[in-house]
Amino acid sequence: QVQVKESGGGLVQAGESLTLSCTILSGLTLDDNDLGWFRQAPGKEREGVAGIDSDGTTSYTDSVKGRFTISQDYAKNTVYLLMSSLKPEDTATYYCAAGYCTGGLGPTGIPPENVDYWGKGTLVTVFG
Repeated sequence: QVQVKESGGGLVQAGESLTLSCTILSGLTLDDNDLGWFRQAPGKEREGVAGIDSDGTTSYTDSVKGRFTISQDYAKNTVYLLMSSLKPEDTATYYCAAGYCTGGLGPTGIPPENVDYWGKGTLVTVFG
């Protein structure tokens, strides 16, 4: 059974930074899977934000390039999303996702059809 634990969401002012964490507690390892983050704002569809494959290759949606950084710690089986220069439009529930992309990451991370496991989500609210 795959268990995923997300943390790090919160309320921040525009321009500030926040780091999200996604720890795989059981069921899979970073060595064999691709990890990513999606987000869903109220009234909008879920969208891919960033992804990282087992080799460390990354991809980001255009709106976060240069502001967000995805990274992974194999020893801790954890993926991080460092979000800098946050904007009110970054407000959303952020979901960790794991899967395997046979054709490599897409332009916004893991293609949704390749996601096998989802976290429960963590809320990020940016004001100002």
